[in-house]
Amino acid sequence: MLFNARLGRFLLATLLMGAAASAQQSKPAAQPNDGRINLDVVVTPKSGPPVGDLQEQDFTLLDNKTPRPIAYFKAVNGRHSAVEIVLVIDAINASYLNISYQRSQIDKLLRADEGRLTHPMALALFTDRGTQILADFSVDGNALSAALDREDVALRSLTRNSGFWGATERWQLSLSALTDLLTAVEPEPGRKIVICVSPGWPLLSGPRIDLDSQMLQKIFADVVNLSTQMREGRFTLYNVDPLGPGEPPLRASYYEEFLPGISKPNQAQIGDLGLQVLAVQSGGLAPTPGNDITGALHECLADIEPFYEISFDPAPADHPDEYHRLDIRIARPGLTARTKRGYYAQPSPLK
Repeated sequence: MLFNARLGRFLLATLLMGAAASAQQSKPAAQPNDGRINLDVVVTPKSGPPVGDLQEQDFTLLDNKTPRPIAYFKAVNGRHSAVEIVLVIDAINASYLNISYQRSQIDKLLRADEGRLTHPMALALFTDRGTQILADFSVDGNALSAALDREDVALRSLTRNSGFWGATERWQLSLSALTDLLTAVEPEPGRKIVICVSPGWPLLSGPRIDLDSQMLQKIFADVVNLSTQMREGRFTLYNVDPLGPGEPPLRASYYEEFLPGISKPNQAQIGDLGLQVLAVQSGGLAPTPGNDITGALHECLADIEPFYEISFDPAPADHPDEYHRLDIRIARPGLTARTKRGYYAQPSPLK
């Protein structure tokens, strides 16, 4: 990846500013709350579906390795739990042929069980024209399938740049599309599941990517804003990679380097805003790439419930955007809890 470093910094800064501006414009007004951190927690064995028979005393919540009392606890299960699903087709980062295959696999999912869905589902499409809602929330899978059939997903029109700059452009479009989708769906009540059928976004990170302090600050601000929006809006993100086992192993697993989270701008990289990274950090999954898209979608849907609503009162923050790592331990052996991996705390206004 050879390019002029000075020109690279200028062009990348321009694209970063565009992405940050879009995220800032799309960010909803702050909603009043009681200051508590609210989490949706899924508990799973080494294999098999989530378990729903745990009690509050089975959970220990750690905030920056310090135990915090649980202020609210509720086990959630049942067909009528307040969960809504948005199924997204990413036409920014996938080829036309791959999208055609995705559509046939999604159609199988929607028409299974005579088209009866367990939770309301909406369909969305990411293109270089932005986010398009193909069908609003419905439990009628046949109707959703018909709406998908009516949509003509055209080839991407990203012909201005290829290679590194084409990848940078796709990353910017992808981030803006996700932010717009979250903002549109956020007013919906209850827990919201976003399943993106996507090969992921360009991570654009590594020793040859030169970012100055202004760029690092913009990336960090986007990480903080997006993490906060997803937590307060009760979003859990899943990424189903449709490229299959032929994808290079390094590309399929490189995102794992960015999972620990960042606490300050000088740690930021564009990879911190990768789709797989956001999914795992939100408490969702990024299943191993495979050709069985329908099977991977069923795996994500089976992971949704039962789950647990847990709230706690956080310790006061010492400075703005203070990163707190979250861990939840389960007293019963063989079980693992999965939820948001962290959050960014703000000092009290009275401090």
